[in-house]
Amino acid sequence: MPPTQPVPDLATALAMTGADIAQTELGFTGAGIRVAVMDTGVDYHHPDLGGCFGPNCRVFTGWDFVGDAFNADPSSALYNPTPVPDANPDDCNGHGTHVTGIIGANGAVKGVAPGVKFGAYRVFGCEGSTTADIMIAAMERALADQMQVLNMSIGSSFQWPQYPTAQASDRLVNKGVVVVASIGNSGTSGLYAAGAPGVGSKVIGVASFDNTHVNLAAFSISPDNTLIGYANATGAPPAPLAGNLPMAKTGTPTTANDGCSALPAGSLAGKAVLIRRGTCTFYVKSLNAQNAGAAAVVLYNNSAGRFSPTVAGTPPITIPVVAISDTEGVLINNRIAAGAVTLTWTAQAFSSLNPTGGQISSFSSYGLAADLSFKPDIGAPGGLIRSTYPLEKGGYTTISGTSMSSPHVAGAVALLLQAKPNTPSQIVRTILQNSADPKPRVGTPAGLDNAHRQGAGMLDIDDAILATTKIEPGKLALGESQAGSQTRTLTIENKSNATITYDLSHQGALATGPNTFTPAFFAEYATVAFSAASVTVPAGGTASVNVTITAPAALADKSLYGGYVVLTPQSGGQVYRVPYAGFKGDYQAIPVLTAGFPYLGRLSACNAPGILRGSECFGGGSYGVHTTPGAVFTLAPGLSQTPFILVHLDHQVRRLRVEVFEAVTNKPWHRAFDLEYHGRNSTSTSFFAYAWDGTTKGGNKSYTVPDGQYYFKLSVLKALGDDNNPAHWETWTSPTFAIDRP
Repeated sequence: MPPTQPVPDLATALAMTGADIAQTELGFTGAGIRVAVMDTGVDYHHPDLGGCFGPNCRVFTGWDFVGDAFNADPSSALYNPTPVPDANPDDCNGHGTHVTGIIGANGAVKGVAPGVKFGAYRVFGCEGSTTADIMIAAMERALADQMQVLNMSIGSSFQWPQYPTAQASDRLVNKGVVVVASIGNSGTSGLYAAGAPGVGSKVIGVASFDNTHVNLAAFSISPDNTLIGYANATGAPPAPLAGNLPMAKTGTPTTANDGCSALPAGSLAGKAVLIRRGTCTFYVKSLNAQNAGAAAVVLYNNSAGRFSPTVAGTPPITIPVVAISDTEGVLINNRIAAGAVTLTWTAQAFSSLNPTGGQISSFSSYGLAADLSFKPDIGAPGGLIRSTYPLEKGGYTTISGTSMSSPHVAGAVALLLQAKPNTPSQIVRTILQNSADPKPRVGTPAGLDNAHRQGAGMLDIDDAILATTKIEPGKLALGESQAGSQTRTLTIENKSNATITYDLSHQGALATGPNTFTPAFFAEYATVAFSAASVTVPAGGTASVNVTITAPAALADKSLYGGYVVLTPQSGGQVYRVPYAGFKGDYQAIPVLTAGFPYLGRLSACNAPGILRGSECFGGGSYGVHTTPGAVFTLAPGLSQTPFILVHLDHQVRRLRVEVFEAVTNKPWHRAFDLEYHGRNSTSTSFFAYAWDGTTKGGNKSYTVPDGQYYFKLSVLKALGDDNNPAHWETWTSPTFAIDRP
């Protein structure tokens, strides 16, 4: 059994989506539905998840594809890309157990669908990342195990629907499995940030809204035992439920880089240290405090509200690290400034209204997808969700992320499939979108939040179950507006036993643009016209209506706009919506090669551990820049003798090609790189670094380029560009360089 603990409660999040009504009033629990969880495993010992693993248990099947030590991240000191699979999908990380509890815990926590059975497919070790190959193998096994729903709270940001995990997910839907995935936590990275597999064309990609309430563990502070709610940081041991510590602080509420510098050894011995968020990572702050002897770290926010930090790293954090709000941090700071303060860990519960409750979470990624397909599809609670956690880590914790919103939808799918067992996998998303509720953005300008960030809006599962109307398609991707107005046909199916007349109307959502990385918001709305003001659909029949949408005239080019087509039954009852979004202007007008790149470089340093993750350098890499001809590369072992092409991509590209030419004769030596469906950079200054080993490919042949003088020609085909249109390509030619092997 888990230790005595503040009672965890998903009730407020369930109420946001109508899952509480679906359970208590409609009587659905997901009983009999098989839900696969592809994640870090599941602590099936947890009583809220059944307490056992095997045919007669709630976690009735599964597989560990990787083992504890697996870590596919080469920038980590724990890099170990060799999987060691076994039959035990237990969870040493915690993420998968939290996700599983949201879907269907039934105990102290009650999830969205407390009657489902689980398949646990572990694709992560205790730390680090995984690979597309392993994820696809897990999908194949989930299909073989006859799972009906798959949740993947996993993502690779800034990707295309052609990414391998997205393509495999689409095929899984075609095989009858409803696939639900998080859309990503890159909300601060601007537009077109949605991740794979969530961008898959048949996947339900889920955005996150903040929970209306916060249900947390708590500590108290002297002198009056004021109760402070906290969230345990991922990657650190959980806080105890009893004990006292003197408090100290390392900065003030105006210190931007609080805790970012090393502190004298022993200076915080035995203390709980208060540190403000900002500048450096939570791990760096926590490690500096730990090295100074701290017994615990209390991180407080530098902006309004609460947050869920991660402090995983090497060496590990071995002391409790907890997170509190900005106002609580200022309160504690002021008390420490006035005199001695004691922190007392408690087993008490702390519950309060969340000031950002019901709003789209700040971390939730923006769409659209790179091919201008409509993403995300729908939203659900993901900010500050308290759920199950491995027993050895405390049993329960509060975490934020689209990782938490995706399982809300996966659980809702289970409720829907129980209520409507013959629903095809390809139509589930449409049913959920038809009944979703778009939410407003708080701020200026006022209006519905972006359709390309909240999708169809907040999941409304009881309405989806009770719906007697289905509208297809469930969403409209309008693409570029160069062709002028876009006309689409909506088909309305009336499954009730009475004729229904629907009035047609339109709700515009806020637009964004034109800067990808720092989007601005505009109350500029499309013009929408209908082929008829209303449409009458006979009982059990269908009817169609044409919708013509014209981009906002005053909106700047390169901006994204959207909104909702609304169908209101004249006889009353549920209102149905179809979201839409489009790009204003010429999509190929977005520049790609910007910000002082590309350039030819040499890797002169890259701090341990690790050197490359994918194609980007992490850990402090430093490149010598060669802007004039004459650089010499020996291609000897060691990356300092390897030529690198450093490229910043302001936007996703359909193709990235690097050709090698002999400098004197311009003789082509085929292609050093030829990459398709390439993601963009995460920030306006980050870059990809491509190391060239002296070989090229042409057709099915490989070539070793001899010593001599050469140059690179890099070409990128813009997103949705025409391969035969030179205006859709951007190119760069490098300075000449020499290959001179020893």
